Amino acid sequence: MPVSHYSLDAIADIQLRLGRAANAAAHAGHDALFVSPGTDLRYLSGYEAKPLERLTCLVVPVGADPFIVVPLLEEPAAMASPIGDLGIEVVTWTETQNPYEMTAAKLGGRVSSVAFDDHMWAEKVFAFADAMPGVHQSAAAGVLQNLRMRKTAAEIDGLRRAGQAIDQVHANMGKWLRAGRTEAEVARDITDAIVAAGHQKMDFVIVASGPNGASPHHEASSRVINPGEPVVVDIGGTMPDGYCSDCTRMYSIGEAPELFNRYYSDLQRAQQYAIDSVRPGVTCESIDTAARSVLIDAGWGDYFIHRVGHGIGLDTHEHPYMVEGNQTILEEGMAFSIEPGVYIAGAHGARIEDIVVCGADSADVLNLQTRELVVL
Repeated sequence: MPVSHYSLDAIADIQLRLGRAANAAAHAGHDALFVSPGTDLRYLSGYEAKPLERLTCLVVPVGADPFIVVPLLEEPAAMASPIGDLGIEVVTWTETQNPYEMTAAKLGGRVSSVAFDDHMWAEKVFAFADAMPGVHQSAAAGVLQNLRMRKTAAEIDGLRRAGQAIDQVHANMGKWLRAGRTEAEVARDITDAIVAAGHQKMDFVIVASGPNGASPHHEASSRVINPGEPVVVDIGGTMPDGYCSDCTRMYSIGEAPELFNRYYSDLQRAQQYAIDSVRPGVTCESIDTAARSVLIDAGWGDYFIHRVGHGIGLDTHEHPYMVEGNQTILEEGMAFSIEPGVYIAGAHGARIEDIVVCGADSADVLNLQTRELVVL
């Protein structure tokens, strides 16, 4: 019997996702979806497949049962995943067979338009084009993005557990972050703590002290942390169920500079105003505008150099994005970060980041650690 770490409810959720994916594909004018290893495959099947040069591809035809094409040597891994419990047909291929032609043959002449997941390797897309001449090919972006943007209660629970785990790491930051240590030394301790807190893996650790804080994606370096410096700590990981955490908090080694304290209080107001703006029916763009307007009015608008947030789920960054020009309407169940920042080149910087879920009439904030500057 296949071994699955998914509950019966989780299997039922995946079956619903497959049905919705087929319906969405049909609505978009496609006859089938082709999904390669990655988070889209995990979303639709629970299978965390290895991204290999050999083809692994879930095919979701409209009006027919899904099947997955896998190398013969990967069949045990596929069957040990929820694929086995879902009853999805596993089509195997050997080293001397052409899996692209096998896939086309199995579909027969039923398809005239297919959509590929956004992250399928180009060589595989071209190989499918050769195997299915005359079949229109396009990206499945709109189909899968729209499904994944709207989180179920179970997905929100997964994100909440991830938020609690990363909060635990921030709560213990004083154990590792202090003057005289390098950013890299602190980052190594944080990496261990992220896994110890329940994550399956660390995804990123940003430790940016003093002037390095003015670079939003600095990560960590051999720079020694000095007294009187603010430190940006932005960390995240992936939980065993695949859902991600992402949270930024600010620390100071002793008293922070006066300039920093001035803009940090405005940054706190900007983030809170954006959180208070979250509700169904408003645009994603409006959440960015809410935070940005506070910083512009306070004189820091030129120092806020990125969007205010990104969606989160099985990927740390996914749709929807809280950015100027995004007219997507927020709906209950959408999950995303709210993370305004101020970056003063050559001096220091600050960012405050929480993951929120759009609730029935307000934001459900998943990170509960204090947003105050923590002085160590």
